[in-house]
Amino acid sequence: MKELLVERITNFTITPTMLEESVKNNGGRLIVQGLVQRAEAKNGNGRVYPKDTLEREIQKYKDTYIKENRALGELDHPESPIINLKNVCHNIKSLWWDGDDVMGKIEVLPTPSGNILKALLVAGITVGISSRGMGSVKQIGETVEVQPDFELLCWDFVSTPSTQGAFMEIVSESKQYNKEQQYKLDKVNELVTEILCNRAGFCTCELPGY
Repeated sequence: MKELLVERITNFTITPTMLEESVKNNGGRLIVQGLVQRAEAKNGNGRVYPKDTLEREIQKYKDTYIKENRALGELDHPESPIINLKNVCHNIKSLWWDGDDVMGKIEVLPTPSGNILKALLVAGITVGISSRGMGSVKQIGETVEVQPDFELLCWDFVSTPSTQGAFMEIVSESKQYNKEQQYKLDKVNELVTEILCNRAGFCTCELPGY
């Protein structure tokens, strides 16, 4: 019986230089790349994806969703296999193999959720990259193996990964919390509030008690 399989992936890293160059060289668009999936290795959920199964699904994803320019994903994981367009934040432009690793190039979209994601990245907030799919699993010894009926759905950006290091992050020269970081966080809060107010048609500050 198929179930919703959600996996948090490690080592998706963005540096400030990558952000600046991406926006400059892509007509203002933010495009990032890194590790999005791994085959033949136990992940943080104790599951292993056989490479032949993952190869089939990656190729199918490329031939349909990427080719048709609709390889979309959301900001945070919904408890559903359906991709909700109002929460879409990115579009995957290409996928390729590097050994047993699947690498991806991703465009952050200028949607409400995409603008929130971009603001978080610019402010140095770490986020994770996570796959979503449907399939069954089989216990083999201490390993849970994903079965051939697996169907890859998408990748999402998430705030709290289940495994250590499953973050997409901007590398900074200093980890010390200072006024500049506080200013960036304040700007993020202002941007998020503005986006949410625009989507709702009103601002919470206009309500009684605010």
